[in-house]
Amino acid sequence: MKTVFKKWTAGLMSSGLALMIFAGTASAHVTVKPEVSAPGAWETYTIKVPVEKEINTIKVTLKVPAGTEFESYQPVPGWKVTLAKDSSGKTKTVTWQATNGGITAGQFQQFSFVAKNPEKETEAAWDAYQYYKDGTVVEWTGDENADTPHSITQITTATDHAAPAKTTQDDTKAEAEQTKKAESATENEKSGSQTTTLTLSIVALILAIIAVIRSFTRKK
Repeated sequence: MKTVFKKWTAGLMSSGLALMIFAGTASAHVTVKPEVSAPGAWETYTIKVPVEKEINTIKVTLKVPAGTEFESYQPVPGWKVTLAKDSSGKTKTVTWQATNGGITAGQFQQFSFVAKNPEKETEAAWDAYQYYKDGTVVEWTGDENADTPHSITQITTATDHAAPAKTTQDDTKAEAEQTKKAESATENEKSGSQTTTLTLSIVALILAIIAVIRSFTRKK
């Protein structure tokens, strides 16, 4: 009975470990952020490259979406950058090549670059190709339902932040009047307070004089 229980427990542990490894692997996608940006904007993008195997990633190639203009990249120690351009001089692909080992298992690397977005609203799909040291290549070029999907940046004029309310001349006048009223009320309060204090002081003084007069009268 104990032997059966041990085998059953070991089987559950193995299954759970396998599920954890699979879940970690399944979520280890190459991604490009941000997911939303404005038309025509000069955006700073970041491509995140995790390792989903027990083998180093030594190269990553990113395809620039149609209508997007690649401008510049941030250098990263240990990586060489190569730009492939078309006949008009526009960058079509960007390749980061490791010069010192690459990205090891359990690690990730980020590469940042600046690009100009398309002028009109659209979806910018970032196709990426991840090269491993053993010669295998993972193509992150599928749609959102694929095993290896590409990242998409929504190029849109919609924003999550509401525009600040406009201030009109009437609003300014109303605010000024409210400020004057508040200042006037404050002055009235101060004046009333001063009057009350003065009155109390006079009453106290009169009472003190009366007390002194009574004191002299009693002594006589």
